[in-house]
Amino acid sequence: MAHPEDDNEEQTLDEKVVASDPITQFQHWFDDAVKAGIAMPEAMTLATSTTEGKPSARLVLLKQVNDEGFVFFTNYTSVKARDLDENPFAALVFYWPLLERQVRVEGTVTRTSSAESDEYFQTRPRDSQIGAIASPQSQRIESREALEQRFRELTERYRERPVKRPDHWGGYRLEPARIEFWKARPGRLHDRILYERQADGTWTIARLAP
Repeated sequence: MAHPEDDNEEQTLDEKVVASDPITQFQHWFDDAVKAGIAMPEAMTLATSTTEGKPSARLVLLKQVNDEGFVFFTNYTSVKARDLDENPFAALVFYWPLLERQVRVEGTVTRTSSAESDEYFQTRPRDSQIGAIASPQSQRIESREALEQRFRELTERYRERPVKRPDHWGGYRLEPARIEFWKARPGRLHDRILYERQADGTWTIARLAP
């Protein structure tokens, strides 16, 4: 497969010119994905594991990223939430095929504060707010019809009043320890740049073999 954009120096990934901070580098790449018109550039694979080492993965949406980490929201009774509460280590993967770029993130996960979860919940579309209450995420249900009936009942109940965030729904923040940036190159000699957080909070930068 040809990689015509590799002729553009700006499309290469060089440890000598990347940002010294991986969050800054990530934001640059994320902005590029948005500008490129990639659908849902915030979609990321979240991999978790039980305490016995049984892994599972799914797509979730990034809602915030800053120096504190990567934030997403979910039902606290879901499989991923149970995994994270018991084994608070996880990995994220972003993949933007149009740009032939990938970002891998590994680190520890904690719940966001109630105030943070409340603030984000109030920005969600009303149907999504009601859906968070209606759906017992990851649990077996009788039928699609039963779920939709529950949704209709809650829509009627909250018709003339705001929807309060349920206690079983909120955010998680992954604080990264390792962030790897990957860029496709000809001959499968891909660029891989690894950032690793040190005990003093600084980051080291190294090139990995593809």
